[in-house]
Amino acid sequence: MQRGTFQLMKSVNKSIILNKIRTSEPISRAQIAKETSLTPPTVSSIVKELIDQGLVKESTLGHSSGGRKPTMLHINAGAFYVIGVDAGPERVECILSDLTGEILQRTSSLLAKPLTNEQFVSALKDIIYKILNISKTDQEKIIGIGIAMHGVVDVETGTSLVAPILKLKNIPIKEVLEKEFNLTVKVENDARAMALGESRFGGHGDVDSMVAVNVGRGVGAGVVMNGNLYHGAQGIAGELGHMTIDMNGEICECGNRGCLQTLVSGEAIAERAAKQIKGISGKLTGKEIFEMAEKGNEPCIELLQETGKILGIGITNLIHLVNPGKIVLGGGVMKSERFIKPPLLEMIHQKVLTDEARETDISFTRLGDDATLLGAVSLLLVELFDPVAKIG
Repeated sequence: MQRGTFQLMKSVNKSIILNKIRTSEPISRAQIAKETSLTPPTVSSIVKELIDQGLVKESTLGHSSGGRKPTMLHINAGAFYVIGVDAGPERVECILSDLTGEILQRTSSLLAKPLTNEQFVSALKDIIYKILNISKTDQEKIIGIGIAMHGVVDVETGTSLVAPILKLKNIPIKEVLEKEFNLTVKVENDARAMALGESRFGGHGDVDSMVAVNVGRGVGAGVVMNGNLYHGAQGIAGELGHMTIDMNGEICECGNRGCLQTLVSGEAIAERAAKQIKGISGKLTGKEIFEMAEKGNEPCIELLQETGKILGIGITNLIHLVNPGKIVLGGGVMKSERFIKPPLLEMIHQKVLTDEARETDISFTRLGDDATLLGAVSLLLVELFDPVAKIG
C-alpha cells in the first residue's frame, strides 16, 4: 500500500470505531454508537467505508432483545499486512503479520561485522525483499514496515542516531526504505518497540503505566504511559543499560564506566564468568553459562544469581524514578529466569522505599523473542487503530 493511501485510511473517528471493533468484536453498529458516543448515522457511514476498504467484515446475526437481529462486525485480519523488523545488533529478523499480530511468515540473517551504514541498510533491504518473496504477498496489501533498532533513534525522521554495539551513527533508515519500497516506514528503539508489543499483545490487561526491560546483547527499557510511548526531551528515555552502577567499573560500549549493561548483558555475564569461574578454558557465551547452570554447575548458578541481584538494583532505581504499575522483563538473558528472578525480587523487597512499591508487578514476557518483532508491527497498527496514541 503506497504511503499516501495509508494516510487516507486514517481519521480519528475511523480509528475510534476500528479500535472498538478490535477490542470488542463481535459488536453491532448500535453498540459501537452507544459505547463511543458517536451518532448512529456516523457509525453506519464509517462502518460502510471500512467494509468497502476491506478492514471490517460482517458476520452472522447477533442476539436481539426484540425486533430485527443486528449484524455483527469483526476486524478483517487478513485484509492487510505489516512487515516487522528487529534490526540487530547481531542479526536481522523479519516477520509478516496480519492486522491482529498473527505471524504468517518469518526469516532472519546474521549481520557480518564490521559494517558501514550503507551495508547495514542493504541488509535491511535484503531481508524485506526476502519476506516479500517468501510470502508472495501483493505489496498493495501491506500498510507499512516497522523497524525496531537498537540504540538511540530519532523517531520523527526515522534515523538511527547512535547504534553503539554496531559502532554506527546517523543511519537514514526511514528515508532510504521509504524510497526503496514506497511504503510507510516507522523506526523505533528496540526496547521501546518491545514495550509497545508487550502492551498490545502481551496479555497484561489495562495498565496505565508499564515498563518493558530488554536484557540481551545490550540493556534497554521502554516506558508506556496511558498507551503512549515516552521518549523524553531528547529521545533517550529508557536507556536503563547506561545507568551508572559502579563508577570504577568496566568501560561500556557507550564510553562510560560501570554502566548496568557492563554487568548484566549476555556479553557481560560471559566476561564475568571468564574472570570469576576457575577451570573455564576459553570464553563461554551467556547461553552456555545458563546451560551449565541448568545441569547443576554451582559457580554458574551463583554467577546468574549475582546477576539477578545487580539487575534488581537497576530495577529498584527504575521503580524509584518512574514508579510504573508493571514491569515486564524480556530478552535472551531472561531465559535464565529461574536463577535470576528470586535474587532480583529479593533485592527489590530489600531496597524499594515503600511497602506498596515493593509489590510492583514484575513479570516475564510471554511473547519471548517475538516481543520486539510484534512491537515493530505495532508501530503501524497503533496508527491505524488507536486515535490518540502517539509514537514519537
